[in-house]
Amino acid sequence: MRSREFLCSRARTCLVGLILLTLPLAALAATSGDVVRATLDNGMRVVLVRNTLAPVVTTEITYLVGSDEAPAGIPGMAHALEHMMFRGSPGLSQAQLAAVSAGIGGDFDAATQQTVTQYFFTVPARDLDVALRIEAIRMRGVLDDEASWQQERPAIEQEVAQDLSNPQYLMHTELLAAAFEGTPYAHDALGTSESFERVTAGMLRRFHESWYAPNNAILVVVGDLDPAATLARIREFFGAIPRSSLPQRRAIDLQPVAAQTMQRSTDLPYGVAVVALRMPGYRSPDFAAAQVLADALASERGTLYRLVLEGKALAAGFSLDFLPDAGLGYATVAYARGADGAAMLARLRQTLAGIAARGIPPDLVAAAKRAEHAQAEFAKNSIPGLAGAWSHALAVEGRNAPEDDVQAIERVTSAQVDRAARRYLDLDHALGVVLTPQVSGRPVAAHGFGGKESFAPARASEVVLPDWAREAVERIVMPQWKLRPADMRLANGIRLIVQPESISDTVSVYGHIRGSAALAVPPGEEGLDDVLAQLFSYGTSALDQAQLQKALDDIGATESAGRSFSLQVLVPYFERGVELLAHNELDPALPEKAFGIVRAQAAAALPGVLQSPGFLAGEALKRALFPRHDPELRHATPESMKRLTLTGIRRYYRRTFRPELTTIVVIGKVSPERARAVIEKYFGAWRASGPTPPLQLPAVPPSRSSVTAVPDESRVQDNVMLAETLALNRYDPDYYALELGNHVLGGGFYASRLYRDLRKDAGLVYYVGSRFDIGRTRAAYIASYACDPANVSKARAIVEHDLRAMQAEPVSARELRQAKSLALNAISLSQASVDAVAGGLLELARLDLPLDEPLRAARRYADLGAGQIRAAYAKWLRVGDLAQVTQGPPPR
Repeated sequence: MRSREFLCSRARTCLVGLILLTLPLAALAATSGDVVRATLDNGMRVVLVRNTLAPVVTTEITYLVGSDEAPAGIPGMAHALEHMMFRGSPGLSQAQLAAVSAGIGGDFDAATQQTVTQYFFTVPARDLDVALRIEAIRMRGVLDDEASWQQERPAIEQEVAQDLSNPQYLMHTELLAAAFEGTPYAHDALGTSESFERVTAGMLRRFHESWYAPNNAILVVVGDLDPAATLARIREFFGAIPRSSLPQRRAIDLQPVAAQTMQRSTDLPYGVAVVALRMPGYRSPDFAAAQVLADALASERGTLYRLVLEGKALAAGFSLDFLPDAGLGYATVAYARGADGAAMLARLRQTLAGIAARGIPPDLVAAAKRAEHAQAEFAKNSIPGLAGAWSHALAVEGRNAPEDDVQAIERVTSAQVDRAARRYLDLDHALGVVLTPQVSGRPVAAHGFGGKESFAPARASEVVLPDWAREAVERIVMPQWKLRPADMRLANGIRLIVQPESISDTVSVYGHIRGSAALAVPPGEEGLDDVLAQLFSYGTSALDQAQLQKALDDIGATESAGRSFSLQVLVPYFERGVELLAHNELDPALPEKAFGIVRAQAAAALPGVLQSPGFLAGEALKRALFPRHDPELRHATPESMKRLTLTGIRRYYRRTFRPELTTIVVIGKVSPERARAVIEKYFGAWRASGPTPPLQLPAVPPSRSSVTAVPDESRVQDNVMLAETLALNRYDPDYYALELGNHVLGGGFYASRLYRDLRKDAGLVYYVGSRFDIGRTRAAYIASYACDPANVSKARAIVEHDLRAMQAEPVSARELRQAKSLALNAISLSQASVDAVAGGLLELARLDLPLDEPLRAARRYADLGAGQIRAAYAKWLRVGDLAQVTQGPPPR
């Protein structure tokens, strides 16, 4: 469950599908292409979008209530109710909700924002009925069980503590308070621990009764669905829920912003200067012009980014966070620790003043408009993303469809953008922030893990499933696998994988060159690979940085080059996009001047990195897992940065960027033959020189127990990592048993052991992660959580207990069935976006696994027994050898 994230934005998108001729007359009137709209008699608005990318559907129900409607003094009321919606409803207990959602193996989540609360469910298409029933039951009511709220309250307070441990989040809240003083916008949706202590379950029930009504909700369903049948089921499940008389909403009475500058510390390895500016909201006639202005300000051809190219800043950009009646724009620069933050803020203000005076070049305005149009098309490449785009457009922005924004942006003129720049880049009413990096104390070794703790959980009782969910939960169904990629090898050794898709007029290219900097970078030149990675953005031998970016802007494409490279482009410009990508990847300029700037920036930033808590915690974990002198322990130092030369950079590039180590995945509206012809035309002449560099890290011995505390004064919580190396690799048959067992540990939210024991019952954490990282030659088990310093040992004891239980006795039949559903359905869900498909194909290629490995894995998961899981955990995990690294206050 998520509260509003700092500087987050939801993509704007359009839609895809087919005209349906069999809908009821009421729905036919609201049918357009692949989109079916309806308004039920009780006022609930419904939008159905057919997208056949994968055998998957996403439901997203949005209630038009957020923190803006919270009672005075309780800013997190909407957020608290969001949490309690996972604790059950009349007719669906918390245990049933957890068992059903885990049993169908879906992604189940929620988010509270200032104006809306949203609930997301992504499931295999066959289980759409189950997801819709759950949301209809939850709309009818929430349990007002005080004991359940008292159990959930510690978890939400841990979420508060987690965000309060983030200096960037604290900056965000202060900027909201200053920019929107006296309005509901002055606070976000998170809430405070103090206010949650005053909340009761009855208050939450009354808030639900007031706002969770069908006439205050919008349901969007996207995916491989039959719109007519889906609409009929929605009418059946939701139609009888009565509408409500909604409370009056608070007015937004904005006052002028009083300019001020804030000085704060951060645990980032670099400093940050921010100028925050009041901007128009979604309802403003200036919205579209402001969006184009923001895009132009963020352009890598713009004046702000020039600070980076000239070596005056480590990074620079502009982002915009809209609300209905106002927005907040953030111009940001990052600078090396030790630099003058006040001077950086002054330079940023001067840059913005110049932009406001001169206006935005018409070419950047045109580029921004093309980019918005292209991004709307790219949004079709994700089923959950498309559902989010529709929900955001209708519920948050108040539009009729996502393309409304695109059409408004297409009408924007350069004169309107310049006028918006003069009006809204108003430095007389701007808020300034300087975040200064603080130095962390050195990691401290300790003995033991803070005192012996004992934990004996109550045995989870069997759950009586609702009749309507029993069949879906209890069946084990092999995943539907739609991918049939063409797999080719070019003459120069490039492996080319092509997956045609027709859900959008786009083509996406993803590439990766196998290699290990830890093995290939010459001794004493650590940091070389990082400097090389940054130099790719400086253009090619034929096109400098600005020319390359303009060429990409002219076709509305996004591109990045390096060891991992990518291109997203509209179909008509596929060949031109590949040409530009190939030039950048195979013929980078690597200019002398840029090398001097990048090396100087990296050298200036390095002391801050080496003393930052995040870096020190990561290094502490590596030292706990790997033997002395292991290649993974290498990192840049001031001395190694001084030794870097452009000659050495170019030599390293020629030696390690090799076609025979490269895999390219092409997904989109393109045939395998066409994709091969274009890739071969521009990548086919690439040849390697010299011997192949070493690729495989050596196996490591078993790690041993240790405890390290990394001080971090910015945190109020401890971030905890528990880890150990394992003596197996990805090709060991026990890989599947370990992964399936991990779904018992952490795969099903409250239906999984770690979430049940650590969060639901004990309230010690907000989040707990459990994963295996198993590669060609090395493997590790990692558990992670964040909690109050006094609870680090208590939480660890629970993790250890649950791991030992996996070793001591077989998991229950219910847990085994649930784990199989999660594992099998995750394979179906992995096809729900083009990015996920490409990432999966590249990972299979990296590991030399067959491209149908997901189906092979599914058969293995289906055949596994509880005894095999127990045996694998007993064989490979050494619970007593877990190393612990904490980042934050001293654990107690």
